[in-house]
Amino acid sequence: MTAPTPGRTPATSPDRGGRRNTAILITGAGGEVGHGLISSLHGLGHRNIVALDVKKLRRDQRELCQDSFEGDICDNSLLERLLAMYEITEIYHLAALLSTRAEFTPETAHAVNVGGALNLLRLATEQARSHGERVKFIFPSSIAVYGLPDLETKFRAGAVKEDEYCRPNTMYGCNKLTCENLGRYYADHYRQLAQDRIEGLLDFRSLRFPGLISSETLPSGGTSDFASEMIHAGASGKSYACFVRQDTRIPFMTMPDAIDAMLKLAAAEESKLTRCVYNVGSFNPSAEQIKDQVMRYFPDAEITFEPDLPRQEIVDSWPADVDVSAAKDDWGFAPVHDLSRAFADYLVPRIKARYAE
Repeated sequence: MTAPTPGRTPATSPDRGGRRNTAILITGAGGEVGHGLISSLHGLGHRNIVALDVKKLRRDQRELCQDSFEGDICDNSLLERLLAMYEITEIYHLAALLSTRAEFTPETAHAVNVGGALNLLRLATEQARSHGERVKFIFPSSIAVYGLPDLETKFRAGAVKEDEYCRPNTMYGCNKLTCENLGRYYADHYRQLAQDRIEGLLDFRSLRFPGLISSETLPSGGTSDFASEMIHAGASGKSYACFVRQDTRIPFMTMPDAIDAMLKLAAAEESKLTRCVYNVGSFNPSAEQIKDQVMRYFPDAEITFEPDLPRQEIVDSWPADVDVSAAKDDWGFAPVHDLSRAFADYLVPRIKARYAE
């Protein structure tokens, strides 16, 4: 655990009779999504953020949190310490081993991605039993849960709905789909045969993110990161060999739209939700169209296409587009950025500034 920061609220407060402070727990807080989520929650007035990551958070992130911990979500003793110190009312479970790395160490990926989620789901239900209120559990899933058998099917399918083609062929996709089902189980059927069962301990909500593009953080090993890598290479003056074909097409969204979607789903009235897992996505350009946008703003960029067959096969199994109608109808999903606005209003100004420093 990090050393106490001056002015930070202690874990117990005398004016509350020694009761634990309530907290919003963010796992994987140091990653691409965690970086934006912490800033957004703090901007909304939340001062009770508790962050957990395997690496020490940057100082600017730590200063936005009530507390931060370095550790593994598979470490039960660490989670028990969290339980002892805080009343966790809301969990954003972002920690995961990403798709590319997961294929090199599939058993480790399963232990982290599924085992870690199971630990957090257990923690959430124990917290709900402890303080008598449901715990909200927000889980970012992925288009990796889909597995289309061939390119003909992929392009014939068009915008895929949540319950179609859920046959992933990557460990990461298998892990995410398993966690979706575990969340549904803990929310609706946990210990369903136990005589002392308490219903409704968990409010589980999940988004299936497409490829995410950020101006603030560098790509971190996801199979969809070819778009981000292309943009950052163009801005930094480095040559880039894209690992997918020019005609490769999957959905994307910007990081601000992803964070906004997560917060909107978390804030939605439960009575209006018709499902617990939602597709989200903003635009679905080909890799060639992404290159064209990069070249428009960085005309000296050197971008070639050198498909890596194993990674190409993975991306080919993901939808060319996803149906986001349920998210729009149930909780008002409305991304700001299409492809052109993503570059003109968000990516290019911020990334140019980043590399000008």
